[in-house]
Amino acid sequence: MNFDPLNILLLAVALVVFWRLKSVLGTRTGAEKPPLDPFGSKRGELQKDRETQDGVLRFPQNAPAPAPGEDEREPAAPVWTGFAEPGSELAAALGQIAEMDPQFTPRSFVEGAKMAYEMIVDGFAKGDKAALKNLLSKDVFDGFARAIDERQALGQRVDSRFVGIDKATMQSASLVGGKKASITMAFVSELITATYDKAGEVIDGDPKEIREVTDVWTFERDVTSRNPNWKLVATQAPA
Repeated sequence: MNFDPLNILLLAVALVVFWRLKSVLGTRTGAEKPPLDPFGSKRGELQKDRETQDGVLRFPQNAPAPAPGEDEREPAAPVWTGFAEPGSELAAALGQIAEMDPQFTPRSFVEGAKMAYEMIVDGFAKGDKAALKNLLSKDVFDGFARAIDERQALGQRVDSRFVGIDKATMQSASLVGGKKASITMAFVSELITATYDKAGEVIDGDPKEIREVTDVWTFERDVTSRNPNWKLVATQAPA
């Protein structure tokens, strides 16, 4: 077998280079020291402080305040707050009504009573018995119906414009027999109203004058009934 002198020379050079590299780099045994970390363990602690269980990064100073516990929450205000004086008969009655009917609130009642007041005043002026029937108790409806019939029999008509309600306040309330709730309201409203005779002459009121009218009405409802509607059961002159 012939040997090429050039190949023998290249092999010798390769062995020399390999030996020098090994002496410089050494051999890794797995016990070498890790590379120097300029931040040390503090960087790992800071990262841990920024982490939450959900993996979201948060800085300690920006962490949200803990929610108040059940025992730290303020109790709800009594249902009559803002509508009756503490310790009054009205407050006690409103509380009893709310206990029997959890859907009842004085605020919603007052707003509904104001709407009913306007509808009843308007319905009576127009002689609209159908509109009045579902808003009035039988006794009150019969009285309104008679007044409408008498007016029409005389050929009279009423023109009425509702300007607005200035005040609507609760005067009294009661719960009879644990089921019949009664609330008396005082309304102060502004109306433009005039009554005309058969000849078209004004016999009452003034079609150009705004009148202030005060009415005291009592509404009633069976709080054990599924029917949520209150009905007007009595009207009276203000004291």
